[in-house]
Amino acid sequence: MEKTFEFFRQNDLFARHCGIELLDAKPGWAKAKMEIQPFHLNGAKTVHGGAIFTLADFCFAVASNSQGQLALAINTNTSFVKAAFAGTLYAVATEVALNRKLGTYQVIITDAEQQLIAQFNGTAYRKETALF
Repeated sequence: MEKTFEFFRQNDLFARHCGIELLDAKPGWAKAKMEIQPFHLNGAKTVHGGAIFTLADFCFAVASNSQGQLALAINTNTSFVKAAFAGTLYAVATEVALNRKLGTYQVIITDAEQQLIAQFNGTAYRKETALF
């Protein structure tokens, strides 16, 4: 899994810019966190939906690419359940289904107290290209 960690640490510049840190990864699974900063907040002083989506999407990307085959999102859906204001958000991506061309993943976003903040579902198209 070290290749997966290195690939995303070096190449996902947007996740790095947003303050997202990869915590763990294994085939079909990933965990990441984002410490909420003032720039993550929207006009209502809650974490912007785009910031939550970015955390979930990054975790989805790691899980779907974790076996070294390039996978790109073709469909995602996010449901925002509870507002977040401060602290740290965590995302855990789990592979739900996998075949030669498609992978389906669920990502759960929680706060430090493990309260559900959002749910993300994504489908990735698996190309015939090696990632690393």
